[in-house]
Amino acid sequence: MEQSQNRQTNLYKSHTELKARMGEFGGWDMPIQYSGILSEVAAVRNQSGVFDVSHMGRVYLSGPDSHSLMNMLVTSPVRNMDTLQAKYGLICNGNGGVIDDTIYYKTSKDEYLIIPNAGNRSDVISWIQATNSNHFQDSVNILDRTEDTTMLAVQGPQSESILSHLIALHNNQPLSDLGFFRAATGIFEDATLFLGRTGYTGEDGFELIIDNCYAQQLWDSLISNKVAPCGLGSRDVLRLEAALPLYGHELDINTSPVEAALHRFIKKRTSFIGSEVIHKQLERGTNKTLIGLSVDGKSAPRQGYPIIQNGTPIGVITSGSYSPTLDISIALGYVSTVQYIEGVDLELDIRGKILPANLANTPFYKRGA
Repeated sequence: MEQSQNRQTNLYKSHTELKARMGEFGGWDMPIQYSGILSEVAAVRNQSGVFDVSHMGRVYLSGPDSHSLMNMLVTSPVRNMDTLQAKYGLICNGNGGVIDDTIYYKTSKDEYLIIPNAGNRSDVISWIQATNSNHFQDSVNILDRTEDTTMLAVQGPQSESILSHLIALHNNQPLSDLGFFRAATGIFEDATLFLGRTGYTGEDGFELIIDNCYAQQLWDSLISNKVAPCGLGSRDVLRLEAALPLYGHELDINTSPVEAALHRFIKKRTSFIGSEVIHKQLERGTNKTLIGLSVDGKSAPRQGYPIIQNGTPIGVITSGSYSPTLDISIALGYVSTVQYIEGVDLELDIRGKILPANLANTPFYKRGA
């Protein structure tokens, strides 16, 4: 058998021992599912699940100019961030196209941690290096710790309770006091780890970063505490139910944050790379916009399927799936703002079958609603 040329996370052996179905994602061999996508979605929505997300990047920027560099890079500035606060924002090129979307943390007075998507890590680092060189004479230190750390996402309503028994925060703060999009350092056994109350599922949860040498012990402790191992298949369904964008689907270099309906993550009257184009789009509108759709039954729309109005294709699906939580099929897609007529019925072409679709408010699923 030909050996895979993809990268493997530090927990690859554990995934295969748990009989995970593996697949390529962003140049990594990753678990797609263990017990099954439906059961893993249910575990996260009702109890707790753990994802190995070590394929995501972990890139640190440090030095006195790190604030100015970050403000130039992201659509949502860091100037008012507290230490150990997290934000979501987008890194754009000069045309307003999205290079990547990312969660970033202010880890200390002069240091930030950026979490690029797996397939974009090298492009993001190159973009940061070029910006650092062109505007700051390489004064900001850039450190990529993706390969020597492990990142786990523990998601679901029981996550706080379970992690409270495994991790002690450094300031003796109860984990229950850690707010959404806030971070802390803590101790697991003898290891220091970093954790943020963040995630990509629409549930309460935490993302943990720990040195590779302690990762197996942490993973085993979570599994022994009845946290369900979950793969990227269920993660994709969960993020779609929460209407969270995925790079390569809702986002790409030819799409702006405004077109992707991410207005709330764009700071007006703030200068960043791409801001001139993006701010004009906020004022004047765009030629396409992202919408949510639902379809009765289990016929799932997929990326590339046409969106139809009055018999004419006016857009295309970017992501779609059957939603086990809602028991309907859901989708995100772009429609032409020129062609779309508000109030007129929409249809989807699903494998040659024309089915009625409903314009849906997003997120499709909202915790506690």
